[in-house]
Amino acid sequence: MDDTEEVLRVTGLAKHYPVRSGPLRRRTGRVHAVDGVDLALRAGRTLGLVGESGCGKTTTGRMAVRLLEPTAGKIVVAGRDVTRARGADLRALRRDLQLVFQDPYASLSPRMTVHDIIAEPLRVQGRYDDGGAKRVAELLDMVRLAPAHARRYAHEFSGGQRQRIGIARALALDPKVLVLDEPVSALDVSIQAQVVNTLRELQRDLGVAYLFISHDLSVVRHVSHEIAVMYLGKVVERGTREDIFRRAAHPYTQALLSAVPRPEPGGAGRRDRITLTGDVPSPVDPPSGCRFRTRCWKARDVCAAEEPPLVVREGSGHPVACHFPGPAEPRTGTTTTKETL
Repeated sequence: MDDTEEVLRVTGLAKHYPVRSGPLRRRTGRVHAVDGVDLALRAGRTLGLVGESGCGKTTTGRMAVRLLEPTAGKIVVAGRDVTRARGADLRALRRDLQLVFQDPYASLSPRMTVHDIIAEPLRVQGRYDDGGAKRVAELLDMVRLAPAHARRYAHEFSGGQRQRIGIARALALDPKVLVLDEPVSALDVSIQAQVVNTLRELQRDLGVAYLFISHDLSVVRHVSHEIAVMYLGKVVERGTREDIFRRAAHPYTQALLSAVPRPEPGGAGRRDRITLTGDVPSPVDPPSGCRFRTRCWKARDVCAAEEPPLVVREGSGHPVACHFPGPAEPRTGTTTTKETL
């Protein structure tokens, strides 16, 4: 049992957007971007949040740091309910929760030097006058950049260096949690490894917790202690890294994992590839019952009638939202191919 401090918990988190049509722009429906997500994160740990594009990962992360207001749900940071925080309470939240964006260039002001970019949160929180310049130099060193870089502008750096600047800025206020939204997806593979290793070193030294949002399961496996898998606005499986990669019980998770390249040569690299047929349903009108049932080879009548709760089920050993969890046995609705890498 992990006895480290719980630094973030979201319960029943939801975000719905109205759909309007007609000359009077009347509401005719709503987009279920996120629909009842529960997550918990402990100090010094990484929770990987994975799923297809459009499943609600980024929306969940932005609600957690209150860049988006949730339609429903509760956000607790270090024991404090900050779901409806305003004013001074919201500014205090910013000290504990920071976000690193996917695009390291778009998230940095082209009109500010690196020093001013990193110093900005210190100034906003009234902490720059108390050793702010020294703090900026420390942060640059922590992310493996030279002090001389502080005088330059964002366009003078490579993509990996710009992402390091964004990480340094996010760490300026000693946050308890970093929400990392696809932090290496825009980088070359070799640079991805460097940035990921830097993040791991920072976590080891600072004890900061990461909510690591990504569609790249190979990266998530490398950095995460626990993993939550999202599909169409809901978490369908949650467990430790070993639970997900060795004992995946939800058909959607199994399909995602089957697409991950494996490095073993010859026979050791052979595995069944599960190719799902059909499109992801519209979040405006999600399927009844289990949202994955329209693409699932295990679907039965009960899957349309009842939504499976995210609970520990017999044979899974970890929470999974499926009426028929277990080993992958593709049948109708999938194409199975044997691949050798």
